[in-house]
Amino acid sequence: MLFARDKQKLIIYLLLAPMLTAAFGVQAQDAISMRARHAELKDRLANNQFQRPLYLKSAQTSGELRGDVFAVVEHPFAMVREALQSADHWCDILILHLNVKRCKYARKSGASRLLVSVGKKVDQPAEDAYTLQFAYRIAVATPDYLQLKLNAEVGPLGTKNYLIQLQAVPIDARHSFMHMSYSYEYGFAARVAMKAYLATIGREKVGFSIVGHQQDGRPVHIRNVLGLVERNAMRFYLAIDAYLGAYLLPAGEQVETRLRDWFESTERYATQLHEMGRGEYLEMKRKEIRRQRVE
Repeated sequence: MLFARDKQKLIIYLLLAPMLTAAFGVQAQDAISMRARHAELKDRLANNQFQRPLYLKSAQTSGELRGDVFAVVEHPFAMVREALQSADHWCDILILHLNVKRCKYARKSGASRLLVSVGKKVDQPAEDAYTLQFAYRIAVATPDYLQLKLNAEVGPLGTKNYLIQLQAVPIDARHSFMHMSYSYEYGFAARVAMKAYLATIGREKVGFSIVGHQQDGRPVHIRNVLGLVERNAMRFYLAIDAYLGAYLLPAGEQVETRLRDWFESTERYATQLHEMGRGEYLEMKRKEIRRQRVE
């Protein structure tokens, strides 16, 4: 015979069970989809211009830009999940990007936020940069699947709905498959600003996607706004990769290793990503990290 309290628990369980079952079903399906994507991209991951198991693509709609990076990393999934599911770790990741001048982790009313100040690709006071407020959320974290999202509703020049999303699954005991996407929506003001940038200092810059070949066989890379979003997506991905590479080192060695690895990895793709010399980058980032720690 059930007591009143037991009956209440049973009713709650019966009400929640369908929703819980559906949620677990979606999570399992997402993990399956990621493994299917890995199988689908097997040839592209093995043969590409990156000289590493990586595939990048970009897309543009009437009001959105998006870059996607798919990659195999030589790290066990348990370590990847541990390193990336902590919100405060993401400030150590994002600060590696040239445009990120400061990142502060905050937690309020149970929600995690990252205040990310973005500015120019030069030494610049953080106060002169624009601060995006990213809400951080772990969508799924299971023994065989990780999905997390960083979303900022408002950005500079009327841009909005910035989203950095990461998914990861184990491949074997030593490797994981990751998908990182970077996207945002833009309007008239941002369109005008991008057009001006691409007509001046961004005129010669290219992305990674190969859209043709010259007569001598050299590749022709994508340009304009898709080239722009591909460069930023790659910079964010390489920041994640550099963070993972230094994660198990002694604490005193991690920052310098991350900085060196991020710069050296971007220089492998200097045609797209070179902006400054190694010494200038290291000096700028050391200064920004010191400032980030004391504020």
